[in-house]
Amino acid sequence: MTRQRITLLTPLALLGLLAGLVDLSHGSAREDEDYYMQELLTRERINQFQEKPVASIPDRHEPPGPKPAKKGTKGKADSSRQTKTTANSKAVKTANKKAEKTKKGALKTPNSISEGEGQHNSIKEECPPMGLETSKIDDFQLHASTTKRYGLGAHRGRLNIQAGIYEDDLYDGAWCAGRDDPLQWFEVDARRLTKFTGVITQGRSSLWSSDWVTSYKVMVSNDSHTWITLKNGSQDMIFTGNREKEIPVLNIFPVPVLARYIRVNPRSWFRNGHICMRVEILGCPMPDPNNYYHRRNEVITTDNLDFRHHSYKDMRQLMKVVNEMCPNITRIYNIGKSHSGLKLYAIEISDNPGEHEVGEPEFRYTAGSHGNEVLGRELLLLLMQFMCLEYLSGNQRIRHLVEETRIHLLPSINPDGYEKAFEVGSELSGWSLGRWSSDGIDIHHNFPDLNSILWEAEVKKWIPRKMFNHHVPIPEWYLFKNASVAVETRALIAWMEKLPFVLGGNIQGGELVVTFPYDKTRSLGVGREQTPTPDDHSFRWLAFSYASTHRLMTAAKQRVCHTEDFAKEDGTINGALWHTAAGSMNDFSYLHTNCFELSMYVGCDKFPHESELPEEWENNRESLLVFMEQVHRGIKGVVRDLQGRGIANATISVEGISHDIRTASDGDYWRLLNPGEYRVTARAKGYSLSSKKCEVGYEMGATTCNFFIGRTNLSRIKEIMERFNKQPIKVPVRQLQTRRSRESHMETQ
Repeated sequence: MTRQRITLLTPLALLGLLAGLVDLSHGSAREDEDYYMQELLTRERINQFQEKPVASIPDRHEPPGPKPAKKGTKGKADSSRQTKTTANSKAVKTANKKAEKTKKGALKTPNSISEGEGQHNSIKEECPPMGLETSKIDDFQLHASTTKRYGLGAHRGRLNIQAGIYEDDLYDGAWCAGRDDPLQWFEVDARRLTKFTGVITQGRSSLWSSDWVTSYKVMVSNDSHTWITLKNGSQDMIFTGNREKEIPVLNIFPVPVLARYIRVNPRSWFRNGHICMRVEILGCPMPDPNNYYHRRNEVITTDNLDFRHHSYKDMRQLMKVVNEMCPNITRIYNIGKSHSGLKLYAIEISDNPGEHEVGEPEFRYTAGSHGNEVLGRELLLLLMQFMCLEYLSGNQRIRHLVEETRIHLLPSINPDGYEKAFEVGSELSGWSLGRWSSDGIDIHHNFPDLNSILWEAEVKKWIPRKMFNHHVPIPEWYLFKNASVAVETRALIAWMEKLPFVLGGNIQGGELVVTFPYDKTRSLGVGREQTPTPDDHSFRWLAFSYASTHRLMTAAKQRVCHTEDFAKEDGTINGALWHTAAGSMNDFSYLHTNCFELSMYVGCDKFPHESELPEEWENNRESLLVFMEQVHRGIKGVVRDLQGRGIANATISVEGISHDIRTASDGDYWRLLNPGEYRVTARAKGYSLSSKKCEVGYEMGATTCNFFIGRTNLSRIKEIMERFNKQPIKVPVRQLQTRRSRESHMETQ
């Protein structure tokens, strides 16, 4: 299945269904004990069928003129963009024409979670979400009849909004009415005439309560005083609501309605709970050139890229198109396979693809470790298109990045999970469907816990005598075949060990913040605690470089996504201070390799609607480029012996920072550092050490710090003796000095 399908209820089918429905308000609380498992079981019963278009039901609210584009087509979103006339950008569109046709045909067929429904009798229209989940609709546009308390106010009635672990007076997981009666309502002010086409509802996000609405009416108004209820003939239309609190349920109106205000009026609810809802409204704003509010908040991109959600097949095709457009600077390869056998494709962007160049740092972006957090996946697909097109057009900034950096983009770490979320669709996948791998593993937190190994060694004072402060080895148990390690995680580790990455970012969703290591708290049993690495200052700079250039992360007007206000901390946070997580990709990358890894949470909505992708690209484009450029901040160089040969695995130490790195196979290294003066030491087994001062400036570009180190006398003696098949005599240095002094003393006598 290439796209989401949402089954619709016709008026006749709705009446028949309502007549046979069991009153959900009499269900048992047992239904909600494990909503994740229930979500999977419920979705298996989704019916999918092809719609037969017939004449639509006439309605006096229907506006004249042509219908807007259906969800997912290149209608309103693309017409608002300015078009680049380059032949290269057209090639991207042309190559995906077949996929577009397939997608458009599928998207005209809505689907539903309801059971026992027949063929449709009327044409239904579907507009994109208005933006309750993405916060495009601000708090002042949401109203309610009554409220249980502030933390359950109308401003919390947003689809997929999450509550904290504990009940909270400020941030809870839904709008909840102050009274449980049929007179309650939840209202959205669109602030302009809008064609409303549907409503999506959820129950309350809570670990302690079971609250959801099982049926509701919909009312519209142009003045907020006179309200008209949507009807089925002469009867008020009753829409089927939720069966539990997490799975979103979509109801498309038989005929679109034109109004400014819309209300959802709960009629029944889970009998052991209360009236609580999370809502999204589907609506197309009507043209209004004089509407200042709309123009002020509209974001338009001038980049003519492929702004749509890509299935696995579409993703492969797009990467192939980019490679064919820019064959001299791109290379496609895979790092392994998923649990279901899908290849984990990456694309390399470099002036010499396929080879590591001495002195050129390696950078990586990854996305999709949680399969339902799809924005990162699309951002990386957009980034590879953008860099190819801009390189061909002569953009000097992009050309410099490509020629001075080896860039790797891995857009989908968990393609199995993505396909599950993609099949259901952007608004109906919920908060969790597709998050885990096919064998139920959270890939991002599936790495070995090296933090505990390092910290225990520090307590025992084994560092640096018995153990290094870097390249912490993977424990043996983790490498066993029966260990609970995803095949995707094993592929990532092999990739990270193979290439000398310097800097990396993994793109995630559901929040607006950049997190940096450590992700695990050092104190046992503590859920949140500031746990800095020895490179904390550098990590903070790297995090701020992304957050400060993002359009929303540090914006004072940006509302809280869920429960945390990260804007007051400049859109960044130490991972362990947010919530502790052992075995994260960030901590593993820092402790086992040379790579500094951070996580970018790029949007409140994990799976934004297709129409939101151009704006999300604008939100993140500059940040993506700026963060890549940070790989050239600090010092770099080559460690060579006296004959000029590069020395692999030489250790680079910076005085005052208890975290070393190692040279690559050719002896080259890169050490990320903030501006300042540093005492740097290079050492290798069998070689004498060498130290020098290296100064890092504020301008972009790493300072070159090369080292030449010679062999020690003892290592040369060992080499000579081994060359002649003789084992070297292991004599302690002090004992050797004592023996020489005695021999010298005897000679003088």
